[in-house]
Amino acid sequence: MSQSAARRTEAPEIRGQELKNLRRVLPYIWQYRGRVLMALASLVLAKLALVAVPVVLKHIVDALDRGEGGRLVLPVVLLLAYGGLRLASSLFNELRDALFARVRYHAMRCLSHQVLEHLYRLSLRFHLERNTGAISRDLERGTQSISSILNYLVFNIIPTAAEFLLVAFILLHGYAVSFTVITFATVFAYIAFTLGVTNWRMHFRHDMNRLDSEANTQAIDGLINYETVKYFNNERYELERYDRTLERWEEAAVRSQNSMSLLNFGQGAIIAVGVTLLMFQAAQGVVSGVMTLGDLVLVNTLMLQLFMPLNFLGVIYRALRYALVDMDRIFNLLDTREEIVDASDAVPLDASHPDIHFENVYFSYNRDREILKGVSFHVPAGSKYAVVGPSGAGKSTLARLLFRFYDVDSGCICINGQDIRGVRQESLRRAIGIVPQDAVLFNDTIYHNIAYARPDASREEVERAARLANIHDFIMSLPQGYDTVVGERGLKLSGGEKQRVAIARVILKNPPILIFDEATSSLDSHSEQQILEALRSISEGHTTLAIAHRLSTIVDSDRILVMDEGRIIEQGTHDELIARDGLYARLWRLQQQEREEAREAGAEPAASVPV
Repeated sequence: MSQSAARRTEAPEIRGQELKNLRRVLPYIWQYRGRVLMALASLVLAKLALVAVPVVLKHIVDALDRGEGGRLVLPVVLLLAYGGLRLASSLFNELRDALFARVRYHAMRCLSHQVLEHLYRLSLRFHLERNTGAISRDLERGTQSISSILNYLVFNIIPTAAEFLLVAFILLHGYAVSFTVITFATVFAYIAFTLGVTNWRMHFRHDMNRLDSEANTQAIDGLINYETVKYFNNERYELERYDRTLERWEEAAVRSQNSMSLLNFGQGAIIAVGVTLLMFQAAQGVVSGVMTLGDLVLVNTLMLQLFMPLNFLGVIYRALRYALVDMDRIFNLLDTREEIVDASDAVPLDASHPDIHFENVYFSYNRDREILKGVSFHVPAGSKYAVVGPSGAGKSTLARLLFRFYDVDSGCICINGQDIRGVRQESLRRAIGIVPQDAVLFNDTIYHNIAYARPDASREEVERAARLANIHDFIMSLPQGYDTVVGERGLKLSGGEKQRVAIARVILKNPPILIFDEATSSLDSHSEQQILEALRSISEGHTTLAIAHRLSTIVDSDRILVMDEGRIIEQGTHDELIARDGLYARLWRLQQQEREEAREAGAEPAASVPV
């Protein structure tokens, strides 16, 4: 099937989707329906005043042309009426804008809020696969499209239709039917031509939007990973990749502009023919004595008033279609299904004495690769369990499942006897605190990043958490102290400093369940020992799950689970596992050997053997 045939086949479906999207806009303006009605009333009054202006102008011209004795009084009255009508038209137009401003900006606010709320509800799987740049651009264009569509409908399309009906009434009432026929024929020819050509060229806009989002995604992705780009000297590669996408965008933009020029010329030609025919009819009427000079002025002015917004209507229609395309992307985002949802009968989690129970859990991110294979273990309330094993064994997946970022494929995870699929997500996550391996901070102050765990915390509580995390003294040594901005993703801080901020944050949250996912991986041995003391202190009375690479950090655990290829292959205390001489013992000896070699070399080990 040819591309043109495919587009014709898809056109009804696209138009149906656009009408559906327009209906979805209505709830955003329903709250201010009173303002909408008042704005529409102002619109009608403005158009009545505007259409009355040429009628008054006709009488002014006729009065002056006849040279009547009262010409010095009558034109003055008519001129005052002329000025008053123009003033009234401007007044009601501005009143319409003022009344509708609240409707328009409230709709933008509501949609922006709804989209962001929906994005937060979508699963971690979606956010790992999303393109931040494309979503950012879609969100910006989508919310702006709501404002554009409301403006086009209320301020352009409806007013033009109202003015057309008023002009048609005047022509039918006072002049030969040929004037109305020419006007109607011109308007319908203009609309048909505009709709036909605009629909034909819409795919250029689709291509432009797609390539614009793709280029924006590439640019933002490269800038977010600035250091990686520099590490590999790949500035030229990133620029060339970006430019190749922009080159395709440029071609689509040029085709769009050329087709727009064709559209504009065709619209201008139709209007020129229509106005010329009307003026020829009017001039002939004046010559034959059927019409006055004022009638000629009236017809000419009415046509100019009608065709000026009609000419703009072509631009409006194109912009409306573009806005509908942009709005479709944002509504498609809103239609993205939530993967993790609360059950209809979900209850709050009882985390008063939380124990954790994994029962025969199977899980895979993708169907072709199973990550967890029948994992079962029980963490009693108030105890500290550790999970170790080679990279890819599934250790961090345990934390993600416990937070219910994903649902298990089979088996269940229970806290205090409650299947977490049957509790409210908000209560579940409130009960768990995590120090992740890669502590990512907000581009805000250190104080904001620590207080993020509990925004209503006092400054004393925030500083106490920082002291326990052994970072208070470092913060106070900075020129701006707690008001120091850490940069995007916390890049102005070292890895260890970011980790300590993350530890302070979870200390401030003080949840009953703690997860340490490589909580000391970015620290040197001296700092590590200080942090371990703090972690041991805050772990007292908490149910703790520690995921570790450095085995030295978890030797005091009540029980250590050793994972390999998605299964728990060993478990016991540190001494029991060493005595068993299995995988754990081999990894322990390897790390001890690495530490000894580093000590002999007089340097800290750069990194532990990944386990």
